[in-house]
Amino acid sequence: MGRGYLVEDAVEKYLSELCTQHAVPVTGLLIGQSSTQRDFVIMATRTPQREESPSKQETSPDKEWVTEHARQVSRMLPGGLSVLGVFIITENDGKDTQTALRQLVFAVENLISSERLWSPADDDVTDCVTLHINPKTRKTVCRTFDVKDPKCMAKPADWKYQSGVCSSWSMLSCCLNVDMLVPLPDNRAVTEDMETCLKDGLKIWADKICSGVCLIDGKKLPEDTELTTGQKRNMRQIFTTQLLITQNEQRSTKDVIQSCGGSVSVRGTVHARAYLHNNKPRAKLAEKLLKRDVVSTVATRVQMLLEELLTSEVESKSKDEQLCLPRRVFCLLKGAGSLCVCDYQFNDEGPGEVTDRLKEMLDIDAAEEDLDTRQELNAEMVAHVVETGWKNCVFISNGCIIFLSQL
Repeated sequence: MGRGYLVEDAVEKYLSELCTQHAVPVTGLLIGQSSTQRDFVIMATRTPQREESPSKQETSPDKEWVTEHARQVSRMLPGGLSVLGVFIITENDGKDTQTALRQLVFAVENLISSERLWSPADDDVTDCVTLHINPKTRKTVCRTFDVKDPKCMAKPADWKYQSGVCSSWSMLSCCLNVDMLVPLPDNRAVTEDMETCLKDGLKIWADKICSGVCLIDGKKLPEDTELTTGQKRNMRQIFTTQLLITQNEQRSTKDVIQSCGGSVSVRGTVHARAYLHNNKPRAKLAEKLLKRDVVSTVATRVQMLLEELLTSEVESKSKDEQLCLPRRVFCLLKGAGSLCVCDYQFNDEGPGEVTDRLKEMLDIDAAEEDLDTRQELNAEMVAHVVETGWKNCVFISNGCIIFLSQL
């Protein structure tokens, strides 16, 4: 017997609307949470229309476009939520449709996993789901692939709609002080070197986060502790957590000396959260999901800063540029209990630009008052000095400082 998928009723309504309102074929992403026993699908979102070459999309899915959409969406998912797979709505019931789905689900997972800074755990679920819906007959074919095995065969899976799938999911939240220093390359002409250095520095920091001590409501719980023990049925719980980063006891006996042209310093506080399914979640899972969200939210912002730097190098020759980190903004996911998705808002952006991205990436109709902007403050520049070579800049986001310095 294959994997089972419990799917929120709102997903069925959404997919049915796509069957009737859009020209086929339509591709999209399935989002939720995996567990050892079964997976939970809490939302689906169609791939945005591509303005150029519409005729190409009429015959076959655009793999590059679908995977880039998945990469952007994965940045907007708090801990515990991830892209579980892909769907396609098409009248073509032939083998080529299943082949296209297989190619898509592997491409999506490969791109998303390439940006992860944590090492996979032994208990991570590696099966991803594909869903094919015929808009005329409404026949549904659900299959899974082990994305860690390129030669794997498709396995049938059980796709079952149910109300209130995530209505009583628990949430963990924490604020973490960040203090990270990353040396920059001496060769300032090669921007790719900067990206490599930043990723290497983030990976070292991420390893410290993943090996840190997690306190849930002030206690270090044994890994197999069931968090919902004694909880009333269908009652949602909120846990306050702390992450304590210990000193690395296995330091090298030799100091490392390297030539560098500057450094990036990240200091301050970030807000992280993770959602837990209500099927007897354990402390081990809660800790893993929260730590991964901490790593993801910091890495996403640094990556966005890097993209901004690379863009400014190409488009602007000015010696005086101002850059700042975005803040994390949450939005309640309607029809999914108390679950939220998130976005990152730059200083010069209004709430309307956040709601526009939510619509484009997640197909969510959100009003400005639906946004939760209370968790992090607006970014504020506290200093700005520019010299030749690397720019010396200090930025602050919710107390989180980014300092690029020339040595």
